[in-house]
Amino acid sequence: MNSVVLVGRLTRDPEVRYTDSGTSIARFSIAVDRRFSREGEQSADFISCVAFGKTGEFIEKYFHKGMKIGLVGRIQTGSYEKDGTKYYTTDVIAENVEFVESKNSSSEGDSAPAQPAQQKPKAGSAADGFMNLPDGIDEELPFA
Repeated sequence: MNSVVLVGRLTRDPEVRYTDSGTSIARFSIAVDRRFSREGEQSADFISCVAFGKTGEFIEKYFHKGMKIGLVGRIQTGSYEKDGTKYYTTDVIAENVEFVESKNSSSEGDSAPAQPAQQKPKAGSAADGFMNLPDGIDEELPFA
Protein backbone atom coordinates (compact mmCIF):
# COMPACT_ATOMS: atom_id res chain seq x y z
CA MET A 1 0.00 0.00 0.00
CA ASN A 2 1.34 3.45 -0.94
CA SER A 3 -0.23 5.96 1.43
CA VAL A 4 1.15 9.16 2.95
CA VAL A 5 -0.32 11.46 5.61
CA LEU A 6 1.49 14.76 6.19
CA VAL A 7 0.94 17.91 8.21
CA GLY A 8 3.23 20.85 7.62
CA ARG A 9 3.58 24.45 6.47
CA LEU A 10 3.86 25.59 2.87
CA THR A 11 7.40 26.81 2.21
CA ARG A 12 6.28 28.92 -0.76
CA ASP A 13 3.11 29.86 -2.60
CA PRO A 14 1.80 27.02 -4.77
CA GLU A 15 2.89 27.17 -8.42
CA VAL A 16 -0.08 26.31 -10.61
CA ARG A 17 -0.06 25.51 -14.32
CA TYR A 18 -2.74 24.21 -16.62
CA THR A 19 -2.50 21.51 -19.27
CA ASP A 20 -3.83 22.11 -22.79
CA SER A 21 -6.99 20.29 -21.75
CA GLY A 22 -7.47 22.64 -18.76
CA THR A 23 -6.40 20.31 -15.94
CA SER A 24 -4.64 22.19 -13.14
CA ILE A 25 -1.31 21.03 -11.74
CA ALA A 26 -0.30 22.62 -8.44
CA ARG A 27 3.29 22.19 -7.25
CA PHE A 28 4.24 23.14 -3.71
CA SER A 29 6.49 22.02 -0.90
CA ILE A 30 5.81 21.69 2.78
CA ALA A 31 8.08 21.71 5.83
CA VAL A 32 7.21 18.81 8.11
CA ASP A 33 8.73 18.84 11.58
CA ARG A 34 10.62 15.75 12.61
CA ARG A 35 9.46 14.09 15.78
CA PHE A 36 13.01 13.87 17.12
CA SER A 37 16.09 15.78 16.09
CA ARG A 38 19.73 15.49 16.92
CA GLU A 39 21.96 18.43 17.64
CA GLY A 40 23.36 19.88 14.44
CA GLU A 41 20.75 18.24 12.19
CA GLN A 42 17.80 19.90 10.54
CA SER A 43 14.56 19.54 12.47
CA ALA A 44 12.23 19.43 9.45
CA ASP A 45 11.94 17.68 6.13
CA PHE A 46 11.03 19.66 3.02
CA ILE A 47 8.71 17.56 0.91
CA SER A 48 7.80 18.24 -2.71
CA CYS A 49 4.10 17.81 -3.44
CA VAL A 50 1.86 17.87 -6.51
CA ALA A 51 -1.93 18.09 -6.77
CA PHE A 52 -4.06 17.71 -9.89
CA GLY A 53 -7.51 18.86 -10.97
CA LYS A 54 -9.96 20.15 -8.38
CA THR A 55 -7.49 19.52 -5.57
CA GLY A 56 -4.91 21.68 -7.33
CA GLU A 57 -7.47 24.45 -7.88
CA PHE A 58 -8.48 24.30 -4.21
CA ILE A 59 -4.85 24.68 -3.13
CA GLU A 60 -4.31 27.56 -5.56
CA LYS A 61 -7.35 29.42 -4.23
CA TYR A 62 -7.03 28.89 -0.48
CA PHE A 63 -3.41 28.15 0.47
CA HIS A 64 -0.31 30.34 0.51
CA LYS A 65 3.19 30.39 1.98
CA GLY A 66 3.29 29.77 5.73
CA MET A 67 -0.15 28.18 6.04
CA LYS A 68 -0.45 24.84 7.76
CA ILE A 69 -1.86 22.10 5.53
CA GLY A 70 -2.83 18.49 6.08
CA LEU A 71 -2.78 16.10 3.17
CA VAL A 72 -3.31 12.49 2.29
CA GLY A 73 -1.71 11.11 -0.83
CA ARG A 74 0.84 8.73 -2.24
CA ILE A 75 4.54 8.77 -3.09
CA GLN A 76 5.47 8.80 -6.76
CA THR A 77 8.98 8.51 -8.15
CA GLY A 78 10.15 9.38 -11.61
CA SER A 79 13.13 10.46 -13.67
CA TYR A 80 13.99 12.73 -16.56
CA GLU A 81 17.06 13.59 -18.56
CA LYS A 82 18.38 17.11 -19.11
CA ASP A 83 21.58 17.98 -20.93
CA GLY A 84 22.67 14.35 -20.84
CA THR A 85 22.25 14.06 -17.07
CA LYS A 86 19.58 11.86 -15.55
CA TYR A 87 17.62 13.32 -12.62
CA TYR A 88 15.44 11.35 -10.23
CA THR A 89 12.35 12.79 -8.56
CA THR A 90 10.23 11.87 -5.57
CA ASP A 91 6.93 13.69 -5.03
CA VAL A 92 3.90 13.24 -2.84
CA ILE A 93 0.76 13.27 -4.99
CA ALA A 94 -1.84 15.02 -2.83
CA GLU A 95 -5.23 13.38 -3.22
CA ASN A 96 -6.99 15.08 -0.31
CA VAL A 97 -6.01 18.31 1.47
CA GLU A 98 -7.48 20.19 4.39
CA PHE A 99 -6.97 23.20 6.60
CA VAL A 100 -5.19 22.37 9.85
CA GLU A 101 -5.54 25.70 11.63
CA SER A 102 -7.95 28.58 11.65
CA LYS A 103 -7.44 31.56 9.39
CA ASN A 104 -6.76 33.79 12.39
CA SER A 105 -4.01 31.59 13.81
CA SER A 106 -2.24 31.25 10.45
CA SER A 107 -2.11 35.02 10.03
CA GLU A 108 -0.85 35.80 13.55
CA GLY A 109 2.69 36.10 12.26
CA ASP A 110 1.71 38.57 9.55
CA SER A 111 2.78 42.15 10.02
CA ALA A 112 -0.56 43.50 8.83
CA PRO A 113 -2.30 45.73 11.35
CA ALA A 114 -4.94 44.02 13.43
CA GLN A 115 -8.53 44.65 12.47
CA PRO A 116 -10.64 46.31 15.15
CA ALA A 117 -12.67 43.76 17.07
CA GLN A 118 -16.34 43.82 16.33
CA GLN A 119 -18.67 43.77 19.28
CA LYS A 120 -20.21 40.34 19.59
CA PRO A 121 -23.95 40.09 20.04
CA LYS A 122 -25.14 39.14 23.51
CA ALA A 123 -25.60 35.39 23.90
CA GLY A 124 -29.19 34.44 23.37
CA SER A 125 -30.03 37.54 21.36
CA ALA A 126 -31.68 37.22 17.97
CA ALA A 127 -28.51 38.58 16.34
CA ASP A 128 -26.38 35.59 17.32
CA GLY A 129 -28.82 33.03 15.86
CA PHE A 130 -29.50 31.26 19.17
CA MET A 131 -32.63 31.31 21.28
CA ASN A 132 -32.73 31.75 25.04
CA LEU A 133 -33.44 28.57 27.00
CA PRO A 134 -35.60 28.74 30.10
CA ASP A 135 -34.01 28.15 33.50
CA GLY A 136 -34.16 24.56 34.75
CA ILE A 137 -34.23 23.01 31.25
CA ASP A 138 -31.00 21.10 32.04
CA GLU A 139 -32.91 18.70 34.27
CA GLU A 140 -35.22 17.72 31.41
CA LEU A 141 -32.48 16.97 28.84
CA PRO A 142 -31.68 13.24 28.57
CA PHE A 143 -28.03 13.77 27.65
CA ALA A 144 -27.01 16.52 30.11
